[in-house]
Amino acid sequence: MCGRLMTIPGVGPVVALTYRATVDVPARFRRSKSVGAVFGLTCSRDQSGERDRPGAISRCGDEMMRTMLYEAAQSMLVRSTRWSWLKAWAMQIAKRRGMKRAIVALARRLAVIMHRIWVDGTEFRWTREVTA
Repeated sequence: MCGRLMTIPGVGPVVALTYRATVDVPARFRRSKSVGAVFGLTCSRDQSGERDRPGAISRCGDEMMRTMLYEAAQSMLVRSTRWSWLKAWAMQIAKRRGMKRAIVALARRLAVIMHRIWVDGTEFRWTREVTA
């Protein structure tokens, strides 16, 4: 399973093993999208009446896994030379919002993709198109 996770650019053996140990049972999550919230990579909210202010990431959850995902996202954006749809998506965010926010968004997306790969038993696709 860790070999399939390492097909994602930026994800090495340490990140794959840490993810596997942290998630442990992928069936705990009904949707892959909720994995990012468990690691504290979603925005905290300040809501009251008519006010709704999104804040920084919540930082609740496993700090080691959050750090590993951040480092994997950073190595994908900065060190990796091969382009994928995921890197292009993050670079568009970096252009609009800045590199640090793009790295956090990519880390959250990596967590979701890694969960989906684990549940489906597939490998990372470098392009969006599905080959027949």
